[in-house]
Amino acid sequence: MAARRVPPVAAALLVLLVVLGGCAPATAPEVDPRTLAWPALLAAARGSEVRMAMWTGDPAINRYMQGYIAPRLRERYDITLAIVPVAGDLPVLLGNEMAAGQARSHLDVVWINGENFYKLRAAQALFGPFTAHLPNDVHVDWRNPRIARDFQQEVAGYEAPWGTVQLLLISDEARVAAPPRDAEALAAWIKAHPGRFTFDLAFTGLSFLKTLMIALAGTPTALDGPFDETRYLASRERLFAWLRDVRPALWREGRTFPRDVAQLHALFANGEVDFTMSMNDGEVDNKIASGQFPPSARAHALDSGMLANSHYLGIVARSPRKAAAMVVINELQSIEAQYEKQRSAVWGDGTVLAVDALPAPWPARFAALADRKRAPARAELARRALAEPSPEVMVRLERDFREYFLGP
Repeated sequence: MAARRVPPVAAALLVLLVVLGGCAPATAPEVDPRTLAWPALLAAARGSEVRMAMWTGDPAINRYMQGYIAPRLRERYDITLAIVPVAGDLPVLLGNEMAAGQARSHLDVVWINGENFYKLRAAQALFGPFTAHLPNDVHVDWRNPRIARDFQQEVAGYEAPWGTVQLLLISDEARVAAPPRDAEALAAWIKAHPGRFTFDLAFTGLSFLKTLMIALAGTPTALDGPFDETRYLASRERLFAWLRDVRPALWREGRTFPRDVAQLHALFANGEVDFTMSMNDGEVDNKIASGQFPPSARAHALDSGMLANSHYLGIVARSPRKAAAMVVINELQSIEAQYEKQRSAVWGDGTVLAVDALPAPWPARFAALADRKRAPARAELARRALAEPSPEVMVRLERDFREYFLGP
């Protein structure tokens, strides 16, 4: 998309702006934004529109992006943020662009982690390494292995950490006085309450199934390390046996499942099922605050642990606006934006910053954010955090669940 106006910069920088704005002749060389000092990169980015692909199924996230981030980008950097909802498979979408011979993608920034990072890196569809060139990178807690590694993959500068989350089950204490705390108890509860439990077929539901795979193996490290076919098949069979046992008592007898977590949330809110789940441990509070969930909703973790991970931002390799994309990502990692995002009333997403090392008064301000009331404290959850298995587990499980469990 074309830049809206030309800033007063040096001639060499003008070449970059034209290229990034999408108006350059096909033969014009593209200047790598990583070769520019940050002030020059900011100048090159001004007047651009950055197209960011992301999941838009959560109103709280959408309000944060449209009501807080977009105005800051416009006021501070003269950058327009265009949110592009991702309706399908992002690696397939970008792969189709490449197969069609499109030199420039219609996307600049992508919100990814796990298997999508794995697939995009394999296709050489991501730009990088770039994170070390972002000024706010110095505040990121790279010492945390759950931030420095994405589904056991080295981030290697191709993804900028954006947030941290942990999977939790959510129930209504008015309907479920004593939520089950392990896989065996959960199976017993499901069979004792036919039609009142299900999970979705998208990212959150598959994360729940991976959590069960680890729980049923009896050790939190069951799926650690590189993908191993033998270990995976053994874990898959234990999971499928558990699912076959409870299937007749699932919502609609396990013949169909919610397509995504937003639909599962709606079933829970309508009282059609007694559980939902979230890959955002702060979501129960903001859903209660917005009136979507009843005040008696509560989140909890299984005693055997729940998956915890980070989510990231990448830059599309064929983005014509890489400089502006770097400015957007740097702003999303800023202390102010991370603080606002972690507030339960806003999003409740955990920060990726090393809070203790931030300049005053930010450590105290983050510490005072312990404002959620319906989920366990993050320090308590950290003791039950399970590492994400390799991305191949997610890829295989999604395929195998549809092929061998759901059937044709």
